[in-house]
Amino acid sequence: MHVLIVEDDAVVRETLTLYLEQAGFTVSTAATGPDGLARAAGADVSLVVLDLMIPGMSGQEVCRRLREQSRVPVIMLTARAAEDDRVSGLELGADDYVTKPFSPREVVARVQALLRRTGGSPAPDAPAVLRLGDLEVDPWARCARVGVRVVALTPTEFRLLETLVRTPGRVFSREELVARAFGPGYDGIDRTIDVHVTNLRRKLEAGGAPRYIQTSHGQGYRAAAPAHGA
Repeated sequence: MHVLIVEDDAVVRETLTLYLEQAGFTVSTAATGPDGLARAAGADVSLVVLDLMIPGMSGQEVCRRLREQSRVPVIMLTARAAEDDRVSGLELGADDYVTKPFSPREVVARVQALLRRTGGSPAPDAPAVLRLGDLEVDPWARCARVGVRVVALTPTEFRLLETLVRTPGRVFSREELVARAFGPGYDGIDRTIDVHVTNLRRKLEAGGAPRYIQTSHGQGYRAAAPAHGA
């Protein structure tokens, strides 16, 4: 699989390239935002490791523009420790983040984990399309539709939506959703799931009260139970 590293620090870039190549990945690099955005548009890119502070165009802007045209998984690198900076990356569509300074082995592990969640081969028999009212979730094609409208979701957003819609009415705690979306042992911030749910609602809903993803106060989130006879 092909990993693109967008990072202006040559030492970090070369170190990550070495570790990722040793792990069996094909690696390409970019040192500026515009170059990274152009390279990320390539059809063969499996995942992007994106630094927050890069010249020419910020990592946030690269992520925002990339999300307008692609669902490729994105891991954001940030030297900022403030929670709001990490949350802003998730709000723009990043699937994960790593805070500097970091171990290159940690980045490789995050890349492998994210690709396992988003890039595995489908089973021989296509799973049934999941339906909740006019919402359709297709695990085979990894896409969602509301009516005839295709909803562009990041891999993490899709994984969360699929988890909820598979058992409508069941309340999932934030800890359960973190485990389902990111894998066991993920040490993300408490607001991670809330940010992704907010993004999902914005993309799925037309406004008003949530129809598909409901909050169970003090417990977590659930997909709305189907109406009797639906």
